[in-house]
Amino acid sequence: MTTATRGNKGQAIGYAARVLGMQAVIVVPHGNSVEKNAAMRAQGVELIEHGPDNQAAREYSETLAAQRGLHFIPPFHPQLVRGISTYPLEFMCSVPDLDTVYVPIGMGSGIAANIAIRDALGLKTRIVGVVSENAPAYALSFEAGRVVTTDRSDTLADGVACRVPDAEALAIIQKGAERVVTVSEAEIQNAIRAYFTDTHNLAEGAGALPLAALLKERSSMAGKKVGLVLTGGNIDQEVFQHVLKS
Repeated sequence: MTTATRGNKGQAIGYAARVLGMQAVIVVPHGNSVEKNAAMRAQGVELIEHGPDNQAAREYSETLAAQRGLHFIPPFHPQLVRGISTYPLEFMCSVPDLDTVYVPIGMGSGIAANIAIRDALGLKTRIVGVVSENAPAYALSFEAGRVVTTDRSDTLADGVACRVPDAEALAIIQKGAERVVTVSEAEIQNAIRAYFTDTHNLAEGAGALPLAALLKERSSMAGKKVGLVLTGGNIDQEVFQHVLKS
């Protein structure tokens, strides 16, 4: 099997492949997180660095699948949504009276899972997607009502560094999300610091997006019960130290 990832999904796929006695070939862009790469290699994956960004890595992963007869795992798929849905199910069953939940958008599986569970439980919770200003493809697409691609996606929040949205994911987001918020790199860093200093939770860039969005919209959200999805703490030590010092 093969896929492209910045690391979180790659670790999960690597673990599953090792348990099942299969080989996983993971493609990451050049300059990917050193520590995420090490974590994936520790799961026994064949790690290949290719291209400048997520999109180039994905395209090369598809090429490898054709060349080597590997099963390609796409960045968005209904089966991925079903698997991810376990966390919003637990979350919304535990706190069913949330007014709003902020969710980062990478390729769309996470926010699609939150929408699916919200609808399945018959809740009125508003789902708000969050992206980086430096990787605004999903925000632009949501506003335009069609897939809008971008040329660059340079952001500290590497888990949401998307240039080419998935059409199926976008359709779900357009139907089920209230809006998509963009946050700046400075706001992302501020949220990482706030998580650490105020709650002692470690958040990587993508994981900090929901808090960054809530802080940006604090006036309009005052008095409301809000949920934040912190999707990961895989931030390199060197990057984290830089953020804390800035």
